[in-house]
Amino acid sequence: MATYTITLSDAEDKALKFIAVSAQEWIANSIHERCRIAIEEIFIAEAQRISATGGEISGTKDEIVMAANVELAAERQARMEAEQAARIAALEA
Repeated sequence: MATYTITLSDAEDKALKFIAVSAQEWIANSIHERCRIAIEEIFIAEAQRISATGGEISGTKDEIVMAANVELAAERQARMEAEQAARIAALEA
């Protein structure tokens, strides 16, 4: 299980308290909802991949998500930066 800590400026803190009775609850709800959406995206993509190969989908949604071989955001960004650098190098050559 992961724990994250954030730091807000005084203005950001005031703005958050303007929209939320409980800043902690609002932050937790926002993160959990975004993660729920991402879990659905990963699960659907993995279920489609498994079905396309004739495999059988088994396990809980969390187990399927954890076993899925997906490109993480940091990996995707690194790949895209490398591809862009290669295109620039090719143009300069």
